[in-house]
Amino acid sequence: MMDNEQTPGLAGADSSGCSAETETAEPSEPPSSLPPRLFPPTVKERERGASFPQSERSRAFRRRFFPNASAAVWNDWRWQLQHRIRDLAGLSRVFRLSDDERAAVARHTGPLPVGITPYYASLLSETDPDQPLRRTHIPVHGEYLRTEGEADDPLGEDHDSTVPGLVHRYPDRVLFLTTGFCSTYCRYCTRSRMVGGGEYTFSHSQWERAVAYIEAHTEIRDVLLSGGDALTIATEKLEWLLSRLRNIRHVEFLRIGTKVPVVLPQRVTRDLTRMLRRYHPLWMSLHFTHPDELTPEVAESTARLADAGIPLGSQTVLLKGINDSVPVMRALMHGLLKLRVKPYYLFQCDPITGSAHFRTPVSKGLEIIEGLRGHTTGYAVPHFVIDAPGGGGKVPLVPDYVVGRREGALFVRNYEGRTYSYPDP
Repeated sequence: MMDNEQTPGLAGADSSGCSAETETAEPSEPPSSLPPRLFPPTVKERERGASFPQSERSRAFRRRFFPNASAAVWNDWRWQLQHRIRDLAGLSRVFRLSDDERAAVARHTGPLPVGITPYYASLLSETDPDQPLRRTHIPVHGEYLRTEGEADDPLGEDHDSTVPGLVHRYPDRVLFLTTGFCSTYCRYCTRSRMVGGGEYTFSHSQWERAVAYIEAHTEIRDVLLSGGDALTIATEKLEWLLSRLRNIRHVEFLRIGTKVPVVLPQRVTRDLTRMLRRYHPLWMSLHFTHPDELTPEVAESTARLADAGIPLGSQTVLLKGINDSVPVMRALMHGLLKLRVKPYYLFQCDPITGSAHFRTPVSKGLEIIEGLRGHTTGYAVPHFVIDAPGGGGKVPLVPDYVVGRREGALFVRNYEGRTYSYPDP
């Protein structure tokens, strides 16, 4: 398999019990506090005051498949990017591929290549092709089947791009596509047409044009940086962009949409968080898929971001056979709250080309929301939305709790199915 993916500039240093590992090129300071009952620090970790945890699973994987990488090297995010699994040979070295997976990988050309960080690969089953996380990152034949209603750009982002890489769909906010690079490629990606290669390009001059547009449009108060993944950009380059945006008087706050803290948690260095906290108010939306992603490493990356004063919200795509049940979704949402991440959006999977094997009926999402609402804290209940095809934007969907109405009264049912009357003149 070949692709023309370009790695962004990387200048700037930046499941189970966990052991202490040190980061390179970072000043010594105590680690961020982990939730005490979720991932308690080991005695060794407390004694050494080490700066980044490494789970037993990660350590075993490193020793088996990357025996020449020390713990410190493994925790270098740049090393993780440079040693991603990107082709059939790399996958075959780690995973026992099914015939379907092997044929799909061999067939692939163009954007959305295979790309899996060694850390994230350690969370995938080596033998079971039906394991949830493995299904989201190793191609299968279903990717090449186009069904009715699917499109390469189902949300009409290209149509709403006022300048290359800047989507201005809503009145007061813009989506700033900073890069086409991701550290790890999800097979259901909404922007599969542009990430990891293809005809889309991203450059400093493009950034300048986007910034100039934002400066000229005083109605824009909110800028969301996405891509690709903005946190794969070198720290000093990302700071240049954040500083330019922060200096625009009518831009009130900034957001970053990212999966890096989940698939490349080592990227969240203290150098990065010290830089980010200079640009408040700054918010982050983190892409989570399954409870298996809630590792000691991710507990550390989210703790560092939260300790830097960055409000964290989650975005999850509803996926068939992966997270489409109330127990799985409840475990994910509860785990996120322990990590100080507020469940924000549950997305109906976008109808991108070749996504039928991932998409559930909309009724499944409503069933999950109804299984959460009232049965657990409201903080754990995300907004279930469809991103309307053709550029219609996000449309929220909720179960119907209104039973009926008669003069002076509205009849509603609660989470137990009981009906109550509310005076409603």
